[in-house]
Amino acid sequence: MGFDANVKLTKANFNDLPPLCTDGAWGTEMQKLGAQPGQMCDVWNVEQPDKVFSVAKGYVDAGSQVILTNTFNSNRIVLAKHNMADRAEELSREGAAISKKAASGKAYVFASIGPCGKIVMMGEIDPVEVEEAAAEQAKAFAEGGADAIVIETQSDLVEAEAAIKGVLRAVDLPVGLSFTFDSGANNDFTMMGASIPQVCDLAKQYGASFVGANCGAGIETFVNIAQEFAVCGTGIPVWVKGNAGRPELDDSGRTVYRAKPEVYRAVVNDLLGAGAKFIGGCCGSSPDHIRAVAQAMSAR
Repeated sequence: MGFDANVKLTKANFNDLPPLCTDGAWGTEMQKLGAQPGQMCDVWNVEQPDKVFSVAKGYVDAGSQVILTNTFNSNRIVLAKHNMADRAEELSREGAAISKKAASGKAYVFASIGPCGKIVMMGEIDPVEVEEAAAEQAKAFAEGGADAIVIETQSDLVEAEAAIKGVLRAVDLPVGLSFTFDSGANNDFTMMGASIPQVCDLAKQYGASFVGANCGAGIETFVNIAQEFAVCGTGIPVWVKGNAGRPELDDSGRTVYRAKPEVYRAVVNDLLGAGAKFIGGCCGSSPDHIRAVAQAMSAR
């Protein structure tokens, strides 16, 4: 099937998608709209929805065919640290609805589930709690109109397994796993020691619709990661969203990412050749970076 965001996305037709351009960073875009570093911006889904909409629409206008949601921290475990555990369903549903409105039939909405903030494999929290939190979010995402779900920026296999179990129990939407590889000589291990083959095995075990990596390093380092995922033998579509270079501190002490859109444009062909199916940006990337990706993908 070709790309038509008005066609319902299912587990059955997911593999028929052509290579697609995803979106870029949300946190740094919200900082441009007044958010402070580390601020719990998920509450903007209710308190300042126009700002959230503008970030989502900015990516659609730049050529994103898949956009995420402002729900990275909208699980009850993270929200409990802010005395907002009871708002997980509300923030997740509204986050999906805002992105769906911004997509306006031009892009799919993949709802974002981020890490719970505890080391599950070390017993800081029962995996059942993670599973329940993911199930709660997944139901709310479906109510908000999400087309799929991405469990992203993961480093802990036990946490990711609990999250995907919760999502699959709650809804019938396509779901993917995206880990952050920032350790090891070749940046092919997570900080909790998970390897790409282990992540592939987990994705295959639970029938994930896509698998891949985000964050951790600059987009140019993701070619080898995409190749490793592609040779795992799973046949699962590969997802890559790299940062706009390594984080640096500017003269005022703020974290900045200096890679220009040209860096993204230059690596698109190599990423596609390595087997990537979804290409986008993570920390520090903007609509300008995504526009470069979209133009490079459409020129093939």
